[in-house]
Amino acid sequence: MGDFTTLFSVNPSSGVPIYRQLIEQVLGLIASGRLRAGDELPSVRQLGAVLSVNFMTISKAWARLEADGVVLHERGRGMVVQAVGGAGPTPQQLRQVRELMDQAVVRGVQCGLSRADLKAVFRASVEECGL
Repeated sequence: MGDFTTLFSVNPSSGVPIYRQLIEQVLGLIASGRLRAGDELPSVRQLGAVLSVNFMTISKAWARLEADGVVLHERGRGMVVQAVGGAGPTPQQLRQVRELMDQAVVRGVQCGLSRADLKAVFRASVEECGL
């Protein structure tokens, strides 16, 4: 197992709950290929100590990722990243992605982006993730 603790950081004053920041970081690391199927996430205690974050906060993030099928708890190994793809996204996962995309579109419009600009930003994001 690689030491992935250095890939994580939190900003307590960002307004985004810390558990949510961790979830988004895991999803981003998977999308970018820095975390792959079979990689172990840092333990709750290990990451909590490194980030000075309550263990329960990290446990909540890991539990949400497990509920969404992103990671699986393997006895003796901890939380392990699952393969992407498989049977396809669940309705809940599709709903979550849609909500995030809706938020991004609204934010883009607030910033003055046109429809073409939004499409270009989306395409660039997909390409940067290697998809």
